[in-house]
Amino acid sequence: MDEFCNNEVDSQSERSATWADIAASGSQQQQYQQSQVENPQYGEIDEGGGDGDWETVGHKKQNRRRFEEKVPVDNWGGYKQPSSDQEYAYDLDDTIDIEPSESQLSDISEACSRLWELDGNRLVPNQDYVIDCGEGKKTYEKEDMASENLFNYLDDNVFRRPTYSRFCSLLDNYNPNQGCREVVTSEEEHEQVAFIEEISRTAPIKYLHRYLVARDILQSGSYDHFKKVIRSLWFDLYGRGGSSSSSSAFEHVFVGEINNREENSISGFHNWIQFYIEEAKGCVDYQGYIFPRRRGQTPDSETQLLTLQFEWNGVRKTLSSTFVGVSPEFEIALYTLCFFVGEENNHVYVGPYSVNIKCYRFGRDKIGSIFPIAEC
Repeated sequence: MDEFCNNEVDSQSERSATWADIAASGSQQQQYQQSQVENPQYGEIDEGGGDGDWETVGHKKQNRRRFEEKVPVDNWGGYKQPSSDQEYAYDLDDTIDIEPSESQLSDISEACSRLWELDGNRLVPNQDYVIDCGEGKKTYEKEDMASENLFNYLDDNVFRRPTYSRFCSLLDNYNPNQGCREVVTSEEEHEQVAFIEEISRTAPIKYLHRYLVARDILQSGSYDHFKKVIRSLWFDLYGRGGSSSSSSAFEHVFVGEINNREENSISGFHNWIQFYIEEAKGCVDYQGYIFPRRRGQTPDSETQLLTLQFEWNGVRKTLSSTFVGVSPEFEIALYTLCFFVGEENNHVYVGPYSVNIKCYRFGRDKIGSIFPIAEC
């Protein structure tokens, strides 16, 4: 797998071209032939119960459906321009209340619920997308309980929404192999700044800013300063897996990382958009949902918080969790809020869901991993 570490030889442009071609065509891509892996240092132990729950699996089963829905990439070239030269969506409607209440400032659960309410860009199940949860299983069961892909349908107009489109343009900027040094080009920096600028015009992010100012988390109330803080938190590189500048919060949480230096494993990968795209490419094989805790409600096509098992590039992740259909700005706001004002375990209500937002720090000021765990 040494070839995956050769980021110095214009690997970014090759990754971008390949990914965009696949996403635009909706075609299937063959899985990696080598085993892929995870570092259980951050959070995945809590999901999977320990190293013994991770294993390499065999060849991926044949895809049963050709994805007709496509991911439009026609705007992505413009995102590589300097952010000041780009066009953005109109700013937030002034009639939306983004001021945190006293009860929300004193109760992180109320703040998280408010973020859910403010996510006007969240998708509508069975309208904007359709999922098939298949059958349930326990984490140790190896049988594939999903006869179909998780995503049956996704309206291609979803990826023409500004924050979704900009989020997708970031996903191909990373080498998923843990420990391989990332090289950030000037074009990728433009994409980062433009993404932050786009989401900064939305209600969840504006609420987050007001919240952090009211809690004296930020040294300055300046919105420009706030945007720099958010970009630094999510995109600044740090070392993971023995190599410097090899990881970031965004890469780990939303893209996912693989580790083939020790036991085969996957870490991170807690984003439904990345899941959809990787499934459309044929790199993800959905294996079924994990039975709810405490006799909770069985997931169905309306579910927007899912505990699941899947295989990615030949490696099975026995237990993972993700929100489904939520907007990129909602997840950035939710996880940022929990990182700054929460603890390792944040037992909150997010909309209709009782959830623990599990937060692992890398040092004092970086996100090691953060993800939702359904509590019922």
